[in-house]
Amino acid sequence: MLTWIAASTSRIAVATRVLGVPYRSPAMTAKMAETLDRLSGGRLILGLGGGYSDDEFRAFGLRVPTARDKVDGLAEAIEITRGLWSQPELTYPGRLYRTDAASFEPKPVHRIPIWLGTFGDRALAVTGQHGDGWFPSLGYVPDDQLPVMRAKVLAAARAAGRSPDDITCALNLEVRIGAGADPRPGLVAGPPEQVIARLQDFITAGFTAFNFNPVGASIREQAEQTERIGVEIAPMLALPGRDFGVWINPLGDVWCSWSCLTVPPKPRPGGN
Repeated sequence: MLTWIAASTSRIAVATRVLGVPYRSPAMTAKMAETLDRLSGGRLILGLGGGYSDDEFRAFGLRVPTARDKVDGLAEAIEITRGLWSQPELTYPGRLYRTDAASFEPKPVHRIPIWLGTFGDRALAVTGQHGDGWFPSLGYVPDDQLPVMRAKVLAAARAAGRSPDDITCALNLEVRIGAGADPRPGLVAGPPEQVIARLQDFITAGFTAFNFNPVGASIREQAEQTERIGVEIAPMLALPGRDFGVWINPLGDVWCSWSCLTVPPKPRPGGN
């Protein structure tokens, strides 16, 4: 799906929201990500998570990782990915994932951003230590906990000798403009001014990017919501002087893809 989106466009960013690390070898994910980033002209954001759904692991006949293994595995996967992207070869003796003199070419030509969908304290610390972005979903915790969690991510970044400014804080949420949606956690709904006001609260809390999932009863209605978000909501959030990003997922039931209304983030100098 992401390959099709990237091949059909030239300016929008593409990203995974988010790939559960335990489903794939981190080394193979690193190679696939580099290939997609290269073929898309440097437009990939690699979103990773620990794999929250134990039922999904069971459904596919996979071992269900413990909470500790999910977080430790996420950290190991990032270290393997960055190592393979930057070193001639990588031997990594992790507890959960390993490589032995592994190498692939070509290497990324810029730093591919890695954003992490995390919530628990240990996972938030991993985000601050290793991530380029923090990418929670609205509704999993009370709204007033999001600034608290963001502060933990930034504190972990400082403790690791990193600048908090290097971490993008992006919020994933459902949006419905107008009537017709049942209230539920994770949904921002109402007339445009009400939706904008709610989103401004999240901006005040420190979020500088949103991933919108338009809510509609049909594909046509989702398309209409996508258009309304792009015309009535997104321009109101692109404040002067603010480095801000807005993404819309027009494929409401495709959880692994985004399409981006703005130009992709500027590549950062330096290696991976």
